Amino acid sequence: MKKTNYNKPSYIMLTTAMVAILITTSSTSFVHGFNVIDKCWRRDPNWRSHRQQLAKCSVGYSGKMTNNIGVGDELIKYKVTDTSDDPLNPKPGTLRYAMTHIQGKIWVTFERNMNIRLQKPLLVSSFTTIDGRGVEVHIADGACLMLQRVTNVIIHGIKIHNCKAQTASTVLGPDKKIVNVGPVDGDAIRMLTSYKIWIDHNTLYDCEDGLIDVTRGSTNITISNNWFRTQNKVMLLGHDDGFLRDKNMKVTVAFNYFGPNCNQRMPRIRHGYAHVVNNVYKGWGSYAIGGSMNPSIKSQANYFFAKGGRNEVTWKQESGEVEGNFQSVKDVFANGACFNGSGSGRDAVRPNYTPEQAFPVEDGHKVKELTKNAGVLKCPTSSTC
Repeated sequence: MKKTNYNKPSYIMLTTAMVAILITTSSTSFVHGFNVIDKCWRRDPNWRSHRQQLAKCSVGYSGKMTNNIGVGDELIKYKVTDTSDDPLNPKPGTLRYAMTHIQGKIWVTFERNMNIRLQKPLLVSSFTTIDGRGVEVHIADGACLMLQRVTNVIIHGIKIHNCKAQTASTVLGPDKKIVNVGPVDGDAIRMLTSYKIWIDHNTLYDCEDGLIDVTRGSTNITISNNWFRTQNKVMLLGHDDGFLRDKNMKVTVAFNYFGPNCNQRMPRIRHGYAHVVNNVYKGWGSYAIGGSMNPSIKSQANYFFAKGGRNEVTWKQESGEVEGNFQSVKDVFANGACFNGSGSGRDAVRPNYTPEQAFPVEDGHKVKELTKNAGVLKCPTSSTC
């Protein structure tokens, strides 16, 4: 399914001098059609030989993921060659074997195009990068990914869809430990009590429950460059109304493409803080951004394209009083979209990024260009990605 390019740019002839002036005075990411993350690695024609450069490209609350690289022989490179899955006795060469038997920092790639049907939830280990670039990898039609009490995880370039609810089960987890997993609802990626996670350039759709859950005290998360489509509940940030530890949750949602056919939770947040910035929203049903339990949400320079007529972006849980601080800063609203802000003002919702987390925010009118390659990238054999 192809994403819509709303306004194709018109081109004019430029002299060499004019081009030089344009490049030096305009935003570099816009000139190249790359956002700040992509321009860090995608222009390198030898990116396959420099895969670990990706870890230096993250922005937002995850910060740089350089802990995933290691020094010298510290990083283990593992290639998935087998699509089978055994939750308790995984074969060498399978994705589950990498998560259960390989200790330390691991960078996972895939030998060829693959369809992996997980029999039970896959518990991703700490200091793991799952890198699907260069091939087409589907995790689909079964259980999906769970990040439980882990840190320093990158998930990049995977199509995750049609995830199914699972009954309680026993699986082999990291460090070959037996883990009892309770019932799961059918999410593509579920995070519980996890820290410093980067979810980038994945395509996620059509799961039984949601696409991404950030719950039970998880924080320092960046969700970027993903394509979310054909889903009722898209992204949940915060476990439930009574889980107060989620007050410390901080999540960056940047450069993603939502739609078509997404209904709600893009994201829906409880208690914590979300910086929702430079995303495209191609319509929504119930709402686009919502929350309860007094969250803080800064919606900045997003492009909201409604289905037509007056279409409210936000939803707040009814409680007889203002529920949270919802601020819109330089968003672009089209085709009837509108934003109902609330709370104590813009200063209260600054992301307060550290220097390694900070990144330039693009003009909302440029975001369609900067998200046109959201989701899994098609990377030719011998060129830039």
